[in-house]
Amino acid sequence: MKGKSAGEALMDILVDWGVEYVFGMPGDSINSLMEPLRKHEKIQFIQVRHEEAGALAAASYAKLTGKVGVCMGIAGPGAIHLLNGLYDAKLDGAPVLAITGQVETDLMGTGFFQEVNLERLFDDVAIYNQRIMSAEQLPSVANQAFRMAVTHKQVAHLSIPDDIPRMKVKQEARITNSISVRSEILPKDEDLERALEVLSEPRKTVILAGRGTHGAREELLGFAKKLKAPIILSLPGKGAIPDDHKYCLGGLGLLGTKPAYYAMREAETLVMIGTSFPFTGFLPDEAKTVQIDTNPAQIGKRYPVDVGLAGDAGYTMRKLTERLTARDDSVFLEKYQEEMKEWLKKMKEQGLSDRTPLRPQTVPVALQKGLDDNAVISCDVGNVTVWMARNFILRNQTFIISSWLATLGCGLPGAIAGKLAYPDRQVVAVVGDGGFAMLLSDFVTAVKYDLPIVVIVLNNEKIAMIHFEQAAMGNADFGTDLTNPDFARYAQDCGGLGFRVKTRDELDRALQQAFSLKKPSIIDVLVDPGEAPMPARVTFSQAKNYAIHLWKELFD
Repeated sequence: MKGKSAGEALMDILVDWGVEYVFGMPGDSINSLMEPLRKHEKIQFIQVRHEEAGALAAASYAKLTGKVGVCMGIAGPGAIHLLNGLYDAKLDGAPVLAITGQVETDLMGTGFFQEVNLERLFDDVAIYNQRIMSAEQLPSVANQAFRMAVTHKQVAHLSIPDDIPRMKVKQEARITNSISVRSEILPKDEDLERALEVLSEPRKTVILAGRGTHGAREELLGFAKKLKAPIILSLPGKGAIPDDHKYCLGGLGLLGTKPAYYAMREAETLVMIGTSFPFTGFLPDEAKTVQIDTNPAQIGKRYPVDVGLAGDAGYTMRKLTERLTARDDSVFLEKYQEEMKEWLKKMKEQGLSDRTPLRPQTVPVALQKGLDDNAVISCDVGNVTVWMARNFILRNQTFIISSWLATLGCGLPGAIAGKLAYPDRQVVAVVGDGGFAMLLSDFVTAVKYDLPIVVIVLNNEKIAMIHFEQAAMGNADFGTDLTNPDFARYAQDCGGLGFRVKTRDELDRALQQAFSLKKPSIIDVLVDPGEAPMPARVTFSQAKNYAIHLWKELFD
C-alpha cells in the first residue's frame, strides 16, 4: 500500500472489505477517485442518474447481502443528494459507506465553488464521519469507517478533498487491516428464568416477530409450537416464516390482517422478538410481555416490558424452547388459524376479480403465479405496500422495503441492487406511480448494465395513500392527482420492454413475457384509483370522517 496513491490505496481497501460495486455519479471533486476506480479490475462502478438512487441502491444491497453497500458523490449537490438513501440505511440498520468529494485542501474554508460543510451535514446520519486530512491518514481511517459500519450496521462517511487521492502514501502511514470480529450476545441466566416463569403460565400468548427473526425460522416455529402461540409479523419481519404457514397470522397495524388485530386484542401474554414495533396502539392494553433483542436499548423502548432478554433471537428461542413444557391447550391458536384461512381466501378472491379498472390487489395475486421461490421483491412505499403486505403470500422469496424511513422511490433502486447481488434470481420491483416517477430516470441504469429486472407500476394517477389519509381525517382531496406518462412507452424509449395492461388476462401475459424475455421491463398496470386501503378494522371515527370527506367532495 505504501508507495501507491491514496486513491489506489482506497480501492484496495474497498476490495479487502468485499466491495464489488460502487454506486454513484462522476464529477469534478471525485475525478481523482474515479481514475483508480476505473483501473481496478475487482470493483464495478455503477453509474446512476441521481445520487439518491445510488444511496438507496447501496442501502438495498446492504440489506440483501449483509455486506457494506458503497455510494459516492461529489461535494455539494452530489453529497446532499445522497442523504435520503443514507437515512434509509441508518433507520433500517444497513451497513453503508458514503464517500464524498470535497474541494482541495488549500481551498477549504474559502467558500469555494460547491464547498459545503460535509462533516456537519452528515453528522446526524453517520455513526462514523471523518474528513481525510492526508494520504497517510487515509488507510487507517477508511478501515475504521468500514469497521464501524459493519459492527453497528450503520452509515459511515468519508469526505475526501480532491487533491488527496493523487498524493502518494508515504512510509510513515498508519497501516491497519480489514479485520472485523463479532461477539455473540447471550441473555443472562436469571433473565431466562424470569421469562420461563411468565411463559409457563397458561395464558393466551401471541408472538410478534420482527426483522431480527430472519434466519431463525426453525427456532421461531419450534418456540411457537411449544407455546401454542400464533405468530404475527412486523412489516420488516415479513418472510421470517411463510405467510400461509399455519402458525402465521400475517401483519399488524394499518397494513395488517383482521385475525392479527383481534388476536392481539385478546392476548394475555406477548412475546416480542427482534422488533421495536412503533405502532403501540395495536398492542394489548394489558399483557405480560417478554421482549428479546440483541440491542438492550430497544427493550422497553416503546412498550412496557415485564422481562427483557438481551440476546440473539435464534439462540434465545432455542434456550427457552428446550426448557418449556409443551402446552396442551390450543383453543386460542386454532380459533385464529380458522379465521386466517378465511382471511387468506378473501385476499385471493380480491385479486381474482375481472372488473375494470383492475383492482390493485390483482397485481400481487397474479405475480404469485409467475414468481420463483427464491425471487427478490423490492417493494416501494404507499398503497402498493398495503396490497403487497396483505395480498402477496411471501414464502421463501426475499422482500425488501424502506421500512422505517418509508421513503417513496425505493423500489427501483432496490431492484437494481437485487439483480447485481443475485444475477441468477428473478428480481421484481412493485411500485406505485408516485414513487416510481420520483426516480424513474434510473430505469436507464438497468438497461445500461443489462439488468433484466421487472418493474410493475400500479398506475392510478393518484398519490393514493395520501388521498385516503385526507379522507380518513374528513378533509377534501387536495394535491394528490398525478399526470403520468405512458410508462410502457417510456420503457421502450429507454431500450427495455414495456407493457400497458388494463385487464387481468393482459397482466398474466405481460408477466409471463417479461420474465421469459429477460430484458429490463416495465409493466404499466392501470388500476382503480377508488380502491381504498382500509385497515383490517375500521374505527367509528374513520368511518365518520370518510363520510365527511365524501360530503366535502360533493358539495364544497
